[in-house]
Amino acid sequence: MTRRDLLKSIKNLAVFGLGWCVSQEAKGGEAKMKETKCEVAKEVAIYRVTKGPKHHFFGYYDKTPWDKTENYLLSLETDFMDRPPTAEDVATILLIDLKNGKNMAIAETKAWNWQQGCMLQWMPNAPDRLVIYNDRYGDRFVSRILDIKTGEKYTLPCPIYALTRDGRFAVTLSFSRLHHCYPGYGYSGIPDPWENDPHPEKDGIYLMNIKTGEFKLIISIAQIARLNPKESMRSAKHWFVHLLVNHDNTRFIFLHRWSPEGKKGFLTRMFTANLDGTDIYCVSDHDMVSHFDWKDSKRILAWARRYGIGDKYFIFTDKEGHFEVLGDGILTADGHCSFSPDGDWILTDTYPDKKNMRNLILFKVSENIRRDIGMFFSPPELVGEIRCDLHPRWSPSGNQICIDSAHEGSRQMYVIDVSAIVR
Repeated sequence: MTRRDLLKSIKNLAVFGLGWCVSQEAKGGEAKMKETKCEVAKEVAIYRVTKGPKHHFFGYYDKTPWDKTENYLLSLETDFMDRPPTAEDVATILLIDLKNGKNMAIAETKAWNWQQGCMLQWMPNAPDRLVIYNDRYGDRFVSRILDIKTGEKYTLPCPIYALTRDGRFAVTLSFSRLHHCYPGYGYSGIPDPWENDPHPEKDGIYLMNIKTGEFKLIISIAQIARLNPKESMRSAKHWFVHLLVNHDNTRFIFLHRWSPEGKKGFLTRMFTANLDGTDIYCVSDHDMVSHFDWKDSKRILAWARRYGIGDKYFIFTDKEGHFEVLGDGILTADGHCSFSPDGDWILTDTYPDKKNMRNLILFKVSENIRRDIGMFFSPPELVGEIRCDLHPRWSPSGNQICIDSAHEGSRQMYVIDVSAIVR
């Protein structure tokens, strides 16, 4: 989809210079203007692609809502935004036609949360036709693949967390365990059989064959808890989170987290492993690793802590022990970071500041230059597991960005054209 097509097709158009955003809505043949709490750079254009009264969002930053043509966008639709979802709450999956602004309900899910949705995404091997998402069926969480052209749907026996980039395999984990260990990232409705086990032997990371549905446990929580244990792990509850496969589908990242007994919060180590769970390597074990992305098949960008250096963005080299600081003094806060499709830019954001504003940032890697492209108000009542992070994601072409935001008073999705900056 070209920039001209997008400008013609989106009715809720807002093109801004620096200053408060103004959202234009058609009503009764007249344009009704209202002030909204966001601010964007002059070179970019922002468009709201969903509207109330219902709420819309996509989820995490590590996958794209666009199909390969960039004519269609995936979204989740809900009736509320001010509480965690229960087992009874259903989210509708929408297909948004960006050419005419129409939405079509294509499925429903009972396995979702505010931070990562239902892992909704296009299948890498058919990104114009097949959609995959998590759901709850009977007494288990599953994943479903839907052909949007024929309506054909089939179910896989496990939910997905991350797909290989060829769409042949998924690595996944227990969303029931996440629900009680890390609220906001798991799903309600199915109890964790190992809830009272601080580091179960029979739970952990699973590998599932997308074609056959066959799956097996490849790394157990107990296995990693025993690996070079720290004193803080004694009597702690352990879990895994944030899985992501590298560019050549040979290895994946996972975070090992544990909550020390009697203390608030958690500590983190970052590991990599082969797709079958072998050759496990600890990338960073200095207590904190947050968001990350693969730069290629060897190098990893991550907001992490290194003793004697502090909390910064680092580029780690898998299995080599090498790391370097990226954007020192320029990128100064944790955010949902990802590389552009061509690898030239990093897209990230920030958490709300004292004025409840979140920053949207582009960083030119080769020139060490930061461009702040927007600031968005975060309603202070949306905190904890119901917060609405921007979770910025690239379009396949790298010319557009999609965010979730509640700065207009409801949770909605926005597309930002950044082609004037990145091209």
